[in-house]
Amino acid sequence: MKASTALKMVGGALIVLASLNASAQSSDAAAAAAPGMAASSAATGKQAKAANRALGRKVRSALAKTKGLSVANINVRARGGAVTLAGTVPDQSQVDVATQAAQGVAGVTSVKNALTVRPVGQ
Repeated sequence: MKASTALKMVGGALIVLASLNASAQSSDAAAAAAPGMAASSAATGKQAKAANRALGRKVRSALAKTKGLSVANINVRARGGAVTLAGTVPDQSQVDVATQAAQGVAGVTSVKNALTVRPVGQ
């Protein structure tokens, strides 16, 4: 019994290794076939990250300039124009104010509001 269990484990490990090796070879072949595409996709990825960071900074700045809004516990994430607001605010009215301020920023296509109300001192 012990030998058959050991053989099953070794066989399973070999299958996993073979599948990992096959997927690594196919991605290497694609990269070798189009080296310019790999470089351009890396540049595009960097540009997208930079654009997301810039949009996040714009939204954060707009929130900070909004009167009556406490931004100390608000996190802003941007991805392709979609902005997510997360964190806590002292009262419900600030949730709505934060959403409206974020929607008013140029480049924002949608706002997901994941803010929760947490009274000061809790």
